[in-house]
Amino acid sequence: MPEVRILRKWVDDPEQHKIERALEHGYYVAARKALLEMQPDEIIEIVKASGLRGRGGAGAPCGMKWGFMPKEPTPERPSYLICNADESEPGTFSNREVLEHDPHQLIEGMIISAYALRVRTMFIYCRGEFVFGAKRLADAIAEAYAKGFLGQNIFGTQFSTDLILHRGAGAYICGEETALMDSLEGLRGHPRSKPPFPAVQGLYGMPTTINNVETLCNLPHLVNNGVEWFRSMGTEKSTGTKVLSVSGHVRKPGNYELVMGTPISEVIYDIAGGMRGDRDLKAVIPGGSSMPMIPKELALKTNIDFESCQAAGSALGSGGFMAFDESTDMVQVCEVIARFYKNESCGKCVPCRIGTDWIYKIISRITAGQGRMEDIDLLRGVCVNLAGEKMMDSRSFCPLGDAAAWPIIWGGLKHFQHEFEYWVRHRRSPVGREAGMPALV
Repeated sequence: MPEVRILRKWVDDPEQHKIERALEHGYYVAARKALLEMQPDEIIEIVKASGLRGRGGAGAPCGMKWGFMPKEPTPERPSYLICNADESEPGTFSNREVLEHDPHQLIEGMIISAYALRVRTMFIYCRGEFVFGAKRLADAIAEAYAKGFLGQNIFGTQFSTDLILHRGAGAYICGEETALMDSLEGLRGHPRSKPPFPAVQGLYGMPTTINNVETLCNLPHLVNNGVEWFRSMGTEKSTGTKVLSVSGHVRKPGNYELVMGTPISEVIYDIAGGMRGDRDLKAVIPGGSSMPMIPKELALKTNIDFESCQAAGSALGSGGFMAFDESTDMVQVCEVIARFYKNESCGKCVPCRIGTDWIYKIISRITAGQGRMEDIDLLRGVCVNLAGEKMMDSRSFCPLGDAAAWPIIWGGLKHFQHEFEYWVRHRRSPVGREAGMPALV
């Protein structure tokens, strides 16, 4: 199945970031239709009926999330909408493409969402490293204000909403929605206890909805084309398309928009041009570095949708799709992942602060040629104490602890324990590299 371009239809147009070109391509028609012809609750019901699930990682049903927001916000207790454009997950770069090349698609999606949720003030929380993307966003927001698509009495209606761009400072933890809200409030980015959930007590203590960039970009297309059109793509429980950020040992890395349910084998061998150097596939991470890798035999039986990835022992996550060939040392892959989460732990809770450090130290000892066979059981025990025996049995304050442990215990140790054992026995890599050499070149 070839790439299906809906969200990515115009990203290759060098002028698409400008509002005049966006208008030529039919942008803001859906926003006008929503505000002039539809009621807010009608839009919420359309989103529910579409089966649209969050594209940022957890895959929560978007309509259900919206349904928890109050129907009648007041000046004393307003509602807020936040677009999570932090995109810190290693292996994921699809949101960045939208910010840099098609920002008006996001802005239109936010206008529709704000109208549905009765939101007077919206925020885009943009990753600090996205300097160019933030500039494009700021320019696009200014253009939308100049056209009257943001601000007072949009399209001559009684609906008014403002959009504020806020840049983060490069902390992975701020991709977690409650830490993001703390950062927006000027506090250190630490996760909050849930409950209360953001829809009850979020930004500034007010009802708040946080949606991912890709999720919000689906709204104009859904309003224009309807529920049946959206549900005609994908599976029963994973509807629509998903933008995959494909990287690793493939011939054609990049962003690809695919219908949910596309087999991983097609992603690798048809869409991404096959494995680089005609080497054999060894493993795949389907949804970003926080998701467990799955070996070739299982990967080639798995599809790109929420249910299929979960059945394979991993998750679709944010769509950061990484393919590894037979030359890859999976122990060193685990070491790179462990180092990242050790560095990015905010340190708020003991299991994550201590657990991420221990995971990295144990794997580093193994790859330094000083490992002991009991280190494998010790590593497994640390992961269990950090993330629990089951994939959803978290022991840490927020999902960062899970993100650090899952790739190791449910990926590396589950499928590639023999490589850990080889390192311990032979003091060197099972794929021929000396200790300490990088896994990916």
